[in-house]
Amino acid sequence: MSRFVLEEVSSFKDFTGSEALADMLSLSNSEHNGLSNVRVSPDSRHIHIILQKPEVGLVTFDKFERPLPVQNQKKLDLCSRIRGAAVAAVVYENGKAEFWRFQDCKVGWHLLQTSDLCNSPQAKVVSVCASSHLLIWCEERPPSESSSASPPLRNNLRFCVCRRDYEVEEGAVILGGVKITLHSSPKFAVLCSGECVHLLPDVEAKTQSSISKFLFTWSPHRDTFTVNTTCNNTPVKLVSARESDFKRLVTDCVGYLSILEPPEIQSFAPTGCGGLLLLLSTGWICLLQKDGILRRVYKLAENCFIQHRGPTSLCIFKDTLALIIEEKLYLIDLNCGRELEKIVLKKTGLLYVNQDVRQTPHLLSESGLFMAVNKETESLLVEAVFEEACKYYQQRSLSSTQLTVEALKKGGRFQAPISLASILRNYLSSTSVKRSGADELRALVSLEEVKGCLVKGGAKEVESMCYTLVEKEVARLLSISDLDKDSLSYLNSVFSIFPCQAWKAVQVALQLHYNGEGSLSSKAPPDMWKCVLTRAGASSSPAVLPVFELLCQSVLHFQPSWLPKFLQLAQQQQGSAGLGLPLNHVPLYKRALCILSSSSPDRNQHQDIEVELLLVSGRPNAVLQALRILMGKQQWEKVMQVAQEFCKQGPLLNKEIFTTLLCEVAHHRDLDSYLDLLWALCPEDFTVTTILNLVLQNLPSPNSPAIPSSFYTSCPPQLTIGLLKPLLRKVLQRETKPSQRYADILQSPSYPPPALPRHPTDQSRDPSVPTTPPAETHAAESTHTDLQRSRGALPANPVGSA
Repeated sequence: MSRFVLEEVSSFKDFTGSEALADMLSLSNSEHNGLSNVRVSPDSRHIHIILQKPEVGLVTFDKFERPLPVQNQKKLDLCSRIRGAAVAAVVYENGKAEFWRFQDCKVGWHLLQTSDLCNSPQAKVVSVCASSHLLIWCEERPPSESSSASPPLRNNLRFCVCRRDYEVEEGAVILGGVKITLHSSPKFAVLCSGECVHLLPDVEAKTQSSISKFLFTWSPHRDTFTVNTTCNNTPVKLVSARESDFKRLVTDCVGYLSILEPPEIQSFAPTGCGGLLLLLSTGWICLLQKDGILRRVYKLAENCFIQHRGPTSLCIFKDTLALIIEEKLYLIDLNCGRELEKIVLKKTGLLYVNQDVRQTPHLLSESGLFMAVNKETESLLVEAVFEEACKYYQQRSLSSTQLTVEALKKGGRFQAPISLASILRNYLSSTSVKRSGADELRALVSLEEVKGCLVKGGAKEVESMCYTLVEKEVARLLSISDLDKDSLSYLNSVFSIFPCQAWKAVQVALQLHYNGEGSLSSKAPPDMWKCVLTRAGASSSPAVLPVFELLCQSVLHFQPSWLPKFLQLAQQQQGSAGLGLPLNHVPLYKRALCILSSSSPDRNQHQDIEVELLLVSGRPNAVLQALRILMGKQQWEKVMQVAQEFCKQGPLLNKEIFTTLLCEVAHHRDLDSYLDLLWALCPEDFTVTTILNLVLQNLPSPNSPAIPSSFYTSCPPQLTIGLLKPLLRKVLQRETKPSQRYADILQSPSYPPPALPRHPTDQSRDPSVPTTPPAETHAAESTHTDLQRSRGALPANPVGSA
């Protein structure tokens, strides 16, 4: 057993101006921002304090190395070790940058170079950070008078994120040119973490606009931007960094985020390996990984977080997350979110990373530098056993008195198990007692055999034993009709630790069988399917998935093509099991789509499976959504197959599908080879007026660019009456009262009409030029009348009415 304790590293006596350092730290700690203006160098040898009052300034305190006593021995040679000197860049609000170098031999700090970071003298630096070879800053620029944006938007988007390469040499700093990373942006706080640069919205500016809900991660190595929010655990968008206009990057996301209320960021800190720690207003501490995934790690107690309004400090030390809040140091396991230790501090402190021992938490306080050391303690193991026994007996005790470890150690207490055993021994015969305890004894013996096999067995035996145990546990848990939160969390952990064995166990438990005809069958009892399909209550951890979502995730990982078939099977079982679903229940296909979307940020990767899920659901809105996806991919043959299949389900869905495809026919010629199939799907209640109105309302504008078609190499022709003639003739033929209103459109004369009487004219004609009678010309043109001539809507009364 082990626990963390604080050990003092330095009491500031080995720093220059130790008394002044302690006084300034005490003064800074008494202010609202605490120690947020204090910086500690990576080697812990320099402490920088940014002063705000009474005068703005920067004070640095350096740790001096005590010289070793010179021994009176013969000097054979002199060896010097080149050590990288500390370099600090001090950036001012007006864009000035000073580069300082610290060298022991030159007694302290000396100025290397002074430079202007910004191109514009009117620019104002609001945030800055540095990586190994880049200086990145956010600067405020005066708004342009020629900008077409509204004044409030122009004032909010007057910032720009810039960068410059730098290289430190012996006597100077070489700066590259200014490059713009993001322009016309809101105010951002920039932070470097490994190879990534994070852009966070200004937490002090309490703006309600949608642009304040974005988090950007810029990867110079990959040259990409990742757009995140604090309410999504997956990235909203991944785009190339070649697009540096903020408004273009977020145009298609602003509407989506305007309806969301993501939690505010209370505090943040870089992790050093590309990630970012976030303390949210909900009390959750989250880790934004460099791939854009937002993972919840630990949730503070509500009474602790709501009452706190002071400064906080966050930091990661390898696999340990450290947090200082309300003069308490929390040490949390980053992998599982378990609280390792909570240490009460006399005064609040500042966490920092020591590059020599990165895995050990270090903190700075008024009284010195400290580190949290993990110490092994045998007595803690004994105390833990007694504390666990206290909890066990407290749950089963009839007394309201709080049990303590001391009372348990004294003995003479908790005689209930002994009394119960005596009652059972006198009440039951020896045969009955043996029979009732045989199952328990058999289970205990089996458990001991499993332990022995895991300890002594080889790799294959351990793997076989793991599969057997997982199969039994999965079958046992799925047999419980109402899973509680603990059992559900346990089932999630089984699938996480043994994914392959759990997938095989699910196939055995549900008795899944693939019949080779494109469908799955199951012989599992209805109670097991009830456990699978019932959605449990909200779990305390968002990583705990309900059973159905857990199985969909496993199917998608091992057999992606089975996911639509599994959804179809689940829907059949849901209907046959007669589950009493609540009014606000989520359909199974939406739950499966949620797992599909969370598996990969790239939607196109599983779009075929998404279409199949939508079609398998059989719901009208889902079918129409699948139809639109197929039309977007121009899979017209598949579109017609879906239309023919689902138009038979009902008149309303038939009407929606036919209307959607008729609008597509008005836009382009890609469906011309399928028109006969499409006309056969025309609803019974459609009239010629309805059809022509739909076509006229959806014809492309003459000024709009032509939509490319796969059938025409040049500009595609317009829709003509000749293409619509079979549909219109079919509709007219089934009318109860045929009308002659559209007869001239549908009939092409088989013989030329009589010629008009010839009248002498004064105009002379050339006998060599053939003359076409006007009536014949009109008849030829009416056969292929261009619908583009008239875009007005026709009367809505049915054909044949007066």
